[in-house]
Amino acid sequence: MVQSHMVRDHMARSHMTGRGSSTSQSRLVVWTGHIGRDNVRGSYGCQAQGQGQEQWPRHKPRQQGRVVYIQQCSSITTSRNQGRVLGTQATGIKEGPKATGQGHQRVVQRRRRSRMVQRIRHGMVFAVLQNSQPFSPFTLSIHCQRTHSYRHSCALNKAWPKNEFKQPEDAKCAVEYLRYLRGLPLDTFEVSHKVVTTSLVKALAIQVELETDGTGDIEEMVILCQELLTCHSSENYTTDAISAFAIAILHKGKQVQPLDGVIQCLRDALKICPPDLGQVPLGLALSLLFRYETNYSNGDYDEAMTLLESVIGLSPLGDDPSQIQIHASVFAASLACMRVGFYPNPEYLEEAISRCRTLLGSSSLDNDIRHGVTDNMALLAGKRFDNFGLTETLQEARYYTSEMANLASSSSAHGTYQDKFGAVRAAYPIAVVEEKIRNLRELISKTPPGNSNHNTHIEGLLNWHETRFSRTNDITDLEEVIKCRRVLLASADMSHPLGIGPALSLGFDLYKAFECSNKMEYLDELLGRRQDLDEIIELFPLAVNDKFARVPHRFAFSCSWALVTRVARHPSVSVAYEKAMSLIQSSLVSVPTLEIQHARLVAMRGVSDEMPLDYASYQIEMGQFSQAIETLEQGRALLWSEMRGLRNSMDQLSQFNSPLATKLAAINQDLESLTMTVTPSGTIEISDAGSQVDDGMDPFGRLVVKQQGLLEERDVLVSQIQELPGFGEFLKTPSFQTIRSAASHGPVIIINHNEWRSDILILFQDSPPSLITTTDDFYERANKLRDRLVVGRKEGLDSGEYKRALRSVLEGLYNLVGRPVIDRLRAMGVPEQSRIWWCPTSVFCSLPLHAMGPIPSDDGVKRYLSDLYIPSYTPTLSALIESRKPSPDTSYEPSLLLVANPDESLPGAFEEMAIIQSFKSRVPVTTLCGKNATPADVIEGLRHHGFAHFVCHGTLETGKPFDASFKLYDDKRLTLLDIVRSRLPAAEFAFLAACHTAELTDDSIADEGLHLTAAVQYCGFRSVVGTMWEMADIDGCEIAENFYKSMFSGNGQGVPYHLRSARALRDATRKMRRKKGMTLERWVNFVHYGWVSLKDGCASFFSNHHHLLELVLRVARTAGF
Repeated sequence: MVQSHMVRDHMARSHMTGRGSSTSQSRLVVWTGHIGRDNVRGSYGCQAQGQGQEQWPRHKPRQQGRVVYIQQCSSITTSRNQGRVLGTQATGIKEGPKATGQGHQRVVQRRRRSRMVQRIRHGMVFAVLQNSQPFSPFTLSIHCQRTHSYRHSCALNKAWPKNEFKQPEDAKCAVEYLRYLRGLPLDTFEVSHKVVTTSLVKALAIQVELETDGTGDIEEMVILCQELLTCHSSENYTTDAISAFAIAILHKGKQVQPLDGVIQCLRDALKICPPDLGQVPLGLALSLLFRYETNYSNGDYDEAMTLLESVIGLSPLGDDPSQIQIHASVFAASLACMRVGFYPNPEYLEEAISRCRTLLGSSSLDNDIRHGVTDNMALLAGKRFDNFGLTETLQEARYYTSEMANLASSSSAHGTYQDKFGAVRAAYPIAVVEEKIRNLRELISKTPPGNSNHNTHIEGLLNWHETRFSRTNDITDLEEVIKCRRVLLASADMSHPLGIGPALSLGFDLYKAFECSNKMEYLDELLGRRQDLDEIIELFPLAVNDKFARVPHRFAFSCSWALVTRVARHPSVSVAYEKAMSLIQSSLVSVPTLEIQHARLVAMRGVSDEMPLDYASYQIEMGQFSQAIETLEQGRALLWSEMRGLRNSMDQLSQFNSPLATKLAAINQDLESLTMTVTPSGTIEISDAGSQVDDGMDPFGRLVVKQQGLLEERDVLVSQIQELPGFGEFLKTPSFQTIRSAASHGPVIIINHNEWRSDILILFQDSPPSLITTTDDFYERANKLRDRLVVGRKEGLDSGEYKRALRSVLEGLYNLVGRPVIDRLRAMGVPEQSRIWWCPTSVFCSLPLHAMGPIPSDDGVKRYLSDLYIPSYTPTLSALIESRKPSPDTSYEPSLLLVANPDESLPGAFEEMAIIQSFKSRVPVTTLCGKNATPADVIEGLRHHGFAHFVCHGTLETGKPFDASFKLYDDKRLTLLDIVRSRLPAAEFAFLAACHTAELTDDSIADEGLHLTAAVQYCGFRSVVGTMWEMADIDGCEIAENFYKSMFSGNGQGVPYHLRSARALRDATRKMRRKKGMTLERWVNFVHYGWVSLKDGCASFFSNHHHLLELVLRVARTAGF
């Protein structure tokens, strides 16, 4: 039985009786009643509560048997909104009078049911929610009134202004009503559940916006949307619900949970949503972004970026983009910047820079977003400068930093956010720095330890003290930094890979304080308690193996690890050194050009060049001589090793797997071309970053992206090749058994100049390395010899000071190195006039080891090392091995290319040219002189000649080894980089009769051996003669005549001409030395690099000591042999 009370409202009553006009004013009427079981034909009966009884809590329906009927009424017009159509509005509850009989009750109930079906099916308004713009909150107006004659009134309307009636309890009430309706059998009233479900999703979306916590609502929306998606309906209800759901996700941001469910739901929704509906892909991309922040999955990154690009591409960004496109661009830039924070890949940094540049070039960006992008761009530009050292990038970083400082100084918070950047702090006046320190001290005093802001304030104070210390160098600021470090270290999570950071920072600051103050307490704290030291050492591997850190940083950590463990005599010292060695080459690969790679080595001077020598000294100390030689080979000439790896022979691989060999050769060639390019521009016009280049990427950025792509392909191919039978060691570091073959034609003498301990190792082909220990002052004495020579050269090569310095250096070298080496060679049975090679390190790379002496003798004749042995140099053992590989051309009579550029400063050049041309009866000579001697012509000529002789000026550029050059016609330069790029298959021997061809430039790394002689050897020449410093013009004729007479003489019968070069140079310089008035620096200047055969040494030995041979034969005949 139904008992109801009619609301005394004319508009509602006229609509209920069916007599209301369609133009009449009416209201939405909400019916309430209790569900009974005396329904007719399966329909539910309703029994109302008493008239005076409170039938429904305002915001929570009863869980048992309550039903809501909603009647659609005509729209009304109110003066409140000045004629605006408001649609439906809830005004009351309509209840009927108590029935007088059972039959009458059923009739009335059937009529009511019929009317209700019609009303619910055609005019039901649950929560008609629309989205007026992509990022505006949903508009929800829920107006509940309570009067003397009304129970509840509810209106959910899309047309109210968005700020009207935005109360969380109103949204909550609407959601509860709709949840309740969803539980009713609405199909009985011919009302689709999809309509109710869609409205509930929309109401939940508004509740998510209005409430601080919407996790439960998000979970419910996921379930509801999945339910709608499984219906496979073409109606718009599903699209509306998904759109509302997506916008709720966008509004909630990082609080969205559960991410996996949200992502899967939105993925399914994309399959049915219209392509121009940007909210859904944007919401999915944002959810993937949040998940990427926790799982670092590149799959999530790629999917999110693809979705964002699809939204951005709805119309070109430059053609007045919509707000949703702008936000998609902002999300894409944020995602790219986030990836830079997770992964150290250089190409990721370039993408982030290009996206930020593009955003800053858009005129549609509002100020808040522009400020944030400027922050990111300043940080990225600074990181790029740290990575590559580009001058343009430094200027760009300073520009954006200045912008940030301006924003910070004008903001109400006075740059609180921007102050975390060191560059911004450095831009403040000292008075502002001191004010910041005072303010932070006050904040710390008011913030107890344990408070979430306490460590933040401590870190801020630390940063500002560091800034002031960098300005004033006042030790008190550094002491305050150390205090702050201790506080932060106490709360650090040491189990996290980055937990070592505070400990290491404290250690570095303690050591810095010790250096500044010489107070031992800082050093005592650093190395004080063994337990603390062991704990720090255990954390080093976490930092070294952190895949999210840049390789140079990991390498620096590994070097620090090795240093600390060696000082502390910790058992992990070998592991630390091995890790450092494994990272040393990788630290260079991440930069694209040789020029920048060398700059990185210079920036790491004292670390990258010293660490291999440190490790070798440790291995020698442990008696591991073979391993020490491997370490020295791996850790020097890194750039030459990298380039040589790109030219590795594919002959053996081609026979086994030709397609792999062909593909790897092509990638190597592309990488070589890219690596040897001149570093391109690293910036574009800042004011037109978005318009000049479509993607905001400058030429250098494109180079980086291309290089990293090639490296990735190459790594995959090399891994595949190493899995093939017999190719397990392909392109891996050569073993000792391989590199000892460098001594197959004579011993190689390796000098390890190191502060820990210095040693001399002599490498033999068929016997263990021989160790020569040195005195404790060896390291310092060698440094003093180098310094003496450098200071003397500054006075001029013709000065008396330089002559005295050179004489002193040669004598000092003999006492320091020559005497013990000669004694050991004699003890090892190496005969005089044998071939020997010097493979020096550190300062010995610029000292004339080949001319040490004079050596004391019984006859009083001055002799030097080159009188006893035939010396050559090699930058690495691998280079020596490479020079001995068989030539594709077995002809022993190659032609000679003469390259000359005589001018007024080289009056002897014409005579030298004539002397060389006089040997054309022995070898064909092609001359490139004057305007025919251009860089292109010279490179082309070198490809077709086995011999080459240069007569011209040689130049060096301080700090730019790749710009070292030969000066050709019209001041054109044939640079070291030009030579390195060339491939010279016919090359055998080159004589570089020019200044500085075997000299390192200032500010270069000694162990890299970046000079013209090494470059000529690298590009194919097996043997090269160069000069250690300036060459006197008058020496060109004499050295050339004596050299080629010796090389083309009959003493070397059966030995190819180019294999006689070392002996020929020794003979020529000996003749120069005997000439009256000849000074030391003129004949000592010439050095030999590369290979000659064993026959060369034997021929030289027997040609100069034929009387010994005759004596041996005479004795043999007498003995009856």
